[in-house]
Amino acid sequence: MKKYTYTEKKDTRSGFGAGLQQLGQTNPNVVALCADLIGSLKMDAFKAENPERFFQVGIAEANMIGIAAGLTIGGKIPFTGTFANFSTGRVYDQIRQSVAYSDKNVKICASHAGLTLGEDGATHQILEDIGLMKMLPHMCVINPCDYNQTKAATIAIADYKGPVYLRFGRPTVPNFTPADQKFEIGKAVMLNEGTDVTIIATGHLTWKAIEAGEKLAEQGISAEIINIHTIKPLDDEAILKSIAKTKCVVTAEEHQMNGGLGDSVAQLLSRHTPTPQEYVAVNDSFGESGTPDELMTKYGLDTIDIINAAHRVIKRK
Repeated sequence: MKKYTYTEKKDTRSGFGAGLQQLGQTNPNVVALCADLIGSLKMDAFKAENPERFFQVGIAEANMIGIAAGLTIGGKIPFTGTFANFSTGRVYDQIRQSVAYSDKNVKICASHAGLTLGEDGATHQILEDIGLMKMLPHMCVINPCDYNQTKAATIAIADYKGPVYLRFGRPTVPNFTPADQKFEIGKAVMLNEGTDVTIIATGHLTWKAIEAGEKLAEQGISAEIINIHTIKPLDDEAILKSIAKTKCVVTAEEHQMNGGLGDSVAQLLSRHTPTPQEYVAVNDSFGESGTPDELMTKYGLDTIDIINAAHRVIKRK
């Protein structure tokens, strides 16, 4: 098992803020809009350096999406910012009609996704957003794993032509990917080559997949670990190549089992090579208030859950 280390934990939303700040300095067409959550989205630096390119819309998320769609007509590249729940569920009609259907070059940037929003509770812990967004034609869906990858993704999507949903979170997580990485939309990242089971992880579950791989190696099980930061378009080739070798797969995500990364992988495999699969995801449930660590444990999204899923799926080969 390849050894991964980290020197610090950082929140992925700060990676977005750093990437947006860099874009403000290098791309004059980038503009930013926020729905009254500048500090939470770490958009302060962009606003301070580019006040003429920043728009505080207030608690009017639907209006924000409409304004962003309009700004693209003049050649601007708008980045919208609010919580994931408000970025998707609250404004789905506006995204569908004004952004996706019209294929507008809007970057919908969403923080505080998943259970790790923590104490704010079920009303804010959206676990359906990946499914909502990936079903929309033209929409690219990205869910990076740490600070460095989120910063790189934020910079990369400015050059991508078309609507993007960029998902990140509030808690601090191990920052282990290279600071100078090249982010390739739609290209999976091989973290560890293995022969017994494929573990496909996204977002905050990626580091837990690495931890699971280390424990499995101690038990004599060789896990191939893949970081899928782009859920749509999915890297079909990388997944199918891995499955051809291991013959079974575990998918791990901080999202509902229905509609998430696991569903995308299952659809791919059903079309090409039906394969035993286990899901590490929230099983048809809303969240609740609690610390991020408590919630990840209660809802089955921990390192041990990936390990147990690997054992189950290997038995099904």
